Amino acid sequence: MVNTEQAGQPRRLSVRTDIVGGTLVVAAAGEIDHQSGGALREALDPPEGAAPRVVVDLSDVTFMDSSGINILIAVHSALAESGGWLRLAGAAPAVLRIIQLVGIDGFIDCHPTVQQALEN
Repeated sequence: MVNTEQAGQPRRLSVRTDIVGGTLVVAAAGEIDHQSGGALREALDPPEGAAPRVVVDLSDVTFMDSSGINILIAVHSALAESGGWLRLAGAAPAVLRIIQLVGIDGFIDCHPTVQQALEN
């Protein structure tokens, strides 16, 4: 498991990763924006030799701007090209609204929980 936090910026963004049944699960907490997005993007790269399947747990994300949306779209495209997938889980209402307004829920599966994202 990897844990990254932006130094001196509590609740800015922290990212934890784990492998569950061959799927990379990335749990983000805090705000995803231009300044903090790099940590998320880095965490979304599946480890060498791992299946290209990623679930992003957004349940503790309080804010996401277009930088976060662009990261999710880029990761989705890269994973799809390699025969994998990206799924989003647990987005709070404010974050889910942004996802829906932009329309990425039309091509990236969104699930209420990480467990449901892993099962479907």
